[in-house]
Amino acid sequence: MESPKPTSVWVVIPAYNEATVIQGVISEIRSSGFTNIIVIDDGSIDNTQEQASNSGIVTLRHLLNRGKGAAVKTGIEAAKELGADIVVTLDGDGQHDPADIAPMITLIREGYDVVLGSRLKNCDGMPAHKIAHNRIGNFLVWMVYGLWVTDSQSGFRAYSKKALELIDTKTDRYEYDSEVIREIHRHQLRFTELPIQVRYTEYSMGKVQKMNLKNGIKTLIKMILSSS
Repeated sequence: MESPKPTSVWVVIPAYNEATVIQGVISEIRSSGFTNIIVIDDGSIDNTQEQASNSGIVTLRHLLNRGKGAAVKTGIEAAKELGADIVVTLDGDGQHDPADIAPMITLIREGYDVVLGSRLKNCDGMPAHKIAHNRIGNFLVWMVYGLWVTDSQSGFRAYSKKALELIDTKTDRYEYDSEVIREIHRHQLRFTELPIQVRYTEYSMGKVQKMNLKNGIKTLIKMILSSS
């Protein structure tokens, strides 16, 4: 009997001005047992791409800063071209713990189409204002898209091959994460949420492009427009 084909897992990392930390992120992922890694430099003004390339992984670059969603989509398309059966996405600032990748992949192999990493299933160490912002965001996503999840803004997710083929998003910035929730609901994809560990550092909390109230309002407007 022919042995089953090994599952091809690719880790996609959108990165913007992460030159000081990206090699550490890549090293941690490798230490967790995953070597198929794609970094998308989303128009950084530092040497993020060079630092990532020095780690010997696949690197792509947007000449202009197009947004987190656009970078993730570029990475996912590249992973599909490389034969990915499962794609895991996580942020490039070191907040996410690569130890959570393996449990996500296990859930995909058990039959889930999408695994959403949830910070709000384990709020230990999470700043109170971020908890409040995320809960408001979850409510708005439910109001607009009709599906309740505990962390609609998390960028740490895993997708099956079926999900990769069906999910079709139009937006390029932070609203992308919310738009994926719409696609899960629209295609009736089987999903689950996994508590994840998030490491809040002075560096990651100081990133100016992170989700804040201003970005949240822009995201809501784009969500409403994209749902009409």
